[in-house]
Amino acid sequence: MKKTNLLKTIRQTGFTLLELLVVMVIIGLLAGYVGPKYFAQIGKSETKTAKAQIEALSRALDTYRLDVGHYPSSEQGLAALNRNPDNEAKWQGPYLAKGVPADPWGRQYQYRYPGEHGDYDVWSLGSDGVSGGQDADSDVGNW
Repeated sequence: MKKTNLLKTIRQTGFTLLELLVVMVIIGLLAGYVGPKYFAQIGKSETKTAKAQIEALSRALDTYRLDVGHYPSSEQGLAALNRNPDNEAKWQGPYLAKGVPADPWGRQYQYRYPGEHGDYDVWSLGSDGVSGGQDADSDVGNW
């Protein structure tokens, strides 16, 4: 093969600038479409995790009430599920194997007894950490 034929072959194997730009635009369009849908799913999974943890806390609180005869006071809080508050004679805990978890956003769950929505209220303030909100920022509770 002659040297000039070899140079022509080498030049023809690369991509043109236009081809690279078209590929980059297609990748950008795909990322713009898929990215928001992907990140919306992450927010939904955190909310589902909070709901599951609140259900587990509710079961532990109900077991506590069956043993002791009443729910922990708001002052005792959820900590009463893992250590005997005020030396309750009928306390048979701990009622949670690994302690009270933090919510998916790294904050403590809120607890109130008596509750406004039921016997007691257990809730998370959502991703924004402020009462109220919408979507991922909304509160997640046992009501």
